[in-house]
Amino acid sequence: MLGYLKSLFEKKPPEKERPPYYSIVCPYCFNKFEPNDVVFRATHIKDSDDDFMLQEDERLNSWRRKFNLSEVDMEAVILPSTIPDSYKTYVQNVLVAVTDRYGETTRRRLCPYCHNELPISAGKVPSNIISIVGASQVGKSVYMTSLIHTLQHTTASNFNAACMPLSAEISRKFRQHYHEPIFERGSMLQSTNPNEQQEPFIFQFVFKDEREAPLTIVFFDVAGEGMVQREYLDIYASHIKNSSGILFLVDPLQIRSIRDKIQINVGGEQGEFANRYDEPREVVISLFENFIAHQSNSKTEIPTAIVLTKSDMLQYLKEEDSEYIQPNSNVFRNVVHQGYLDESEFENINGEIGRFIEKVDRPFKDAVDVYFSNTAYFAVSALGTNPVNKQISGVINPTRVDEPFIWLLHKLGYIARRDAT
Repeated sequence: MLGYLKSLFEKKPPEKERPPYYSIVCPYCFNKFEPNDVVFRATHIKDSDDDFMLQEDERLNSWRRKFNLSEVDMEAVILPSTIPDSYKTYVQNVLVAVTDRYGETTRRRLCPYCHNELPISAGKVPSNIISIVGASQVGKSVYMTSLIHTLQHTTASNFNAACMPLSAEISRKFRQHYHEPIFERGSMLQSTNPNEQQEPFIFQFVFKDEREAPLTIVFFDVAGEGMVQREYLDIYASHIKNSSGILFLVDPLQIRSIRDKIQINVGGEQGEFANRYDEPREVVISLFENFIAHQSNSKTEIPTAIVLTKSDMLQYLKEEDSEYIQPNSNVFRNVVHQGYLDESEFENINGEIGRFIEKVDRPFKDAVDVYFSNTAYFAVSALGTNPVNKQISGVINPTRVDEPFIWLLHKLGYIARRDAT
């Protein structure tokens, strides 16, 4: 009975009526299209047939060139319009396979714009994509690594799910270039070079309940300085525009008043301080110019978590009756949400960090209020400590890194929000 009464008060968004199929957002190029617009990759090669021999795929190679990837020759692309209806296979009103004139069936569905292979679930479930944005030196790569690590080792099991890379290649690159350096060798990642773009890292948060759609997490390891260069951001504008949720990272050291005070209080202790910082408001302005200005009312309704990174650095601000951070602040205490978004814990951190940012960077807070209509505030520490000489000493102890993601799970209707008591 108690469980039943609790369920009455769970703040889970109402379920929407299921449409016959869902529009697809490509997790590679972020164009949006309908399931019937897909094309297919042949499963075989015929050297005697010009249409089916190994060949250049200009659309795929054009996409690969953007990310400095080598060009490749591929099997033929099959247009469904050339296939009789009786040779097409549908599942849940979604075209999932075609059989070519050689009797070979292919289920390799491609995006019609970039010709990358689509996830199996595309069109059958909503294309809910989470994007990660932020200015230079904010620690996007480190946060992404810590977030995926935490989702895979803790969060997924707490929500009866699994966090999986979209492909074996993504799994290998993530492990070699991100996870192993940080979590096995304690080494910091090199700053991303804007001239060395890389293909996106794509993971899916897949629920064991098959009725729940998987949630896709897409991370472009874009150099932060690109976030305030309009022509550079154009590449990523559709990525943000077609996202279902945004993790907007803000480094407290980007805020001049905080940076100066922390550096004074650090005193003789060593730590990582970047030579230059972009103001958070500049990133908001770039986002506004590139996609928010084109939304209705020049606002975006995409749920956006404003995430204060490197929260461990705020220890240098804590003092009794401080106007910034109290010694017993929620910031320094890790929280585990299990099965639902804990209402009290969320309200505590959202209120504290919202007030903190308003106090230390009012122009940024005002810009967020003007351009974003659905926000919440969080504080995370991807490592639990500030590296010295690019090395992390002691045990890596991520703090509250998954909380913004869990809030997005709630906003997208996956989980309830209620008080633990």
